[in-house]
Amino acid sequence: MKRSSKIRLVLLGGLSAGALATSAELTASARAPANVYGNDFLVPGAGYYHAPFQAFYKQPYNDYDAQRKLYFYGGQWGPEPHRSVVNISAPTPEAALVLDAIRRNEAQRTRDAALAAETLRRNSLPYTAIPRSGFGSTSHSFSSGSS
Repeated sequence: MKRSSKIRLVLLGGLSAGALATSAELTASARAPANVYGNDFLVPGAGYYHAPFQAFYKQPYNDYDAQRKLYFYGGQWGPEPHRSVVNISAPTPEAALVLDAIRRNEAQRTRDAALAAETLRRNSLPYTAIPRSGFGSTSHSFSSGSS
C-alpha cells in the first residue's frame, strides 16, 4: 500500500507548527515570572500577594478595616470585599522584578551572615599547636588554649 505524499506534508506541517508553538511558549515562559502565588501569600519584604491584581501589597487581600468599614484589595479601599474567580496567578513582570531584587538581596544577606559567622568562629577559637610526645617531630595536636 502506497502512502500519499499529502499526508506526509500535513504531518510535517503539523510538526513544524508544534515546534514553532513550543518555541514561542518557551520564549514567553523565559520572560514570565518563575512562580505563581495564591491570594494572601506572604513574601517577606514584598508583602501579601493579591492574585487578581498580580501584585504585592502591605495588607492582606480583602483585609477589613473596622474603623473605616472598608476592605483593602489591589492597593485600594472599597465598601465591599473584592470578588474574583482568580485565586492564583503569576505576578506581573514588574512585580517579578521586585521579587527577584528582594531574593538577590536576601541571598546576599545570607551569604554575608554566613561569612561573618565563619570569620567570628575562626577568630574566636585560638587554636595553638602543641607537640605530641611520641615518634616524629611533625606530629601535632590542637588545643583551644585552656589546659
